[in-house]
Amino acid sequence: MSEGNEPNPYFFRFDLDTAIRDQLIQCLEKVPKLTLGKSIGPPESGIYALYHKEELVYVGKASKETTKSGRTLRARLNEHVSKISMRQNITSDEVSVRFVTFESEWWVFAAEFVLIAYFEPAWNYSGFGSKTPGKGRPGTDRVSAWNEQFPPKEA
Repeated sequence: MSEGNEPNPYFFRFDLDTAIRDQLIQCLEKVPKLTLGKSIGPPESGIYALYHKEELVYVGKASKETTKSGRTLRARLNEHVSKISMRQNITSDEVSVRFVTFESEWWVFAAEFVLIAYFEPAWNYSGFGSKTPGKGRPGTDRVSAWNEQFPPKEA
């Protein structure tokens, strides 16, 4: 803005965030939802969206080239299947997934960030992912919201 709150006719702002978000959401919504199960997803890097009872609840990524784990989409989704199978109040049949792959590993990180910021999926802030908030930290016995809703099955 220039003096007097008049728009600056010489200023141009690239709105890449909106362009990336809109294109990504459009692409993701065209991809068919699959019931979450073992061996779902390609052995590639990408992002995925999990739906519990048709509600988008989690957005995650798998980047085989830029992370220590080298996980693919298939490996990451298998981890979620295993985690869900050990929980009460939920089954894998209630969870569906959409995923998208990219030609560049960089886009995996950008896409995950954009989707989480836009959708604010409940499980992204609940302790569902690979790290449970508070677990193992000195002086805390915190139980995550996800663990409260879906406690581990009794042995």
